Amino acid sequence: MIQSTQKITSIALFCGSNFGHDPSYQLAAEELARVITALNIQSIYGGATVGIMGHFADNVLALGGQITGVIPQTLFDAEIAHSQLSKLIVTSSMTERKATMYQLADAFILMPGGLGSLEEFFEVLSWLQLGLHQKPCAILNVNNYFRFLLDFLDHSVTQGFIKSGHRDMIINESDPATLMQHLLSYKHKPLIK
Repeated sequence: MIQSTQKITSIALFCGSNFGHDPSYQLAAEELARVITALNIQSIYGGATVGIMGHFADNVLALGGQITGVIPQTLFDAEIAHSQLSKLIVTSSMTERKATMYQLADAFILMPGGLGSLEEFFEVLSWLQLGLHQKPCAILNVNNYFRFLLDFLDHSVTQGFIKSGHRDMIINESDPATLMQHLLSYKHKPLIK
């Protein structure tokens, strides 16, 4: 049983609008949905029906969990918005979407995805680095999907562009339950940029 020392009532998930080629990504989304729902934590995500995003949302809903989608008007108009969510917020822009997700969430998880997922995660991570918030940021490293990204971040440390303490702020786990345990026990260590 996961025990919480951190008050986390909502988590924003950044993940792919595609499924990817490996079924392990969908299985991880299902397991993460189970873990988050069992902890009675609300999920926040991009509001779409497609890819890993939609699969995660479907699983949260099937388990009786609460999930809020935040989708920009352009994607809503493209008819990819999930119609069965606990709550759907339509924003005027991608920038407003990210700001809304940030405001609603107590923590952030990056799952396998593409450019949009990376951009969303690194924005909140850079805000953590700058001390603009103290919300934990985690990577669910399914099937070692992020190995080259994490290697690059380590390389940036050795080259003097990222402080090791800032690199260490990223929680990195391959198992959803273990990731959640680290997320809930996260203690922010302020560092001067």
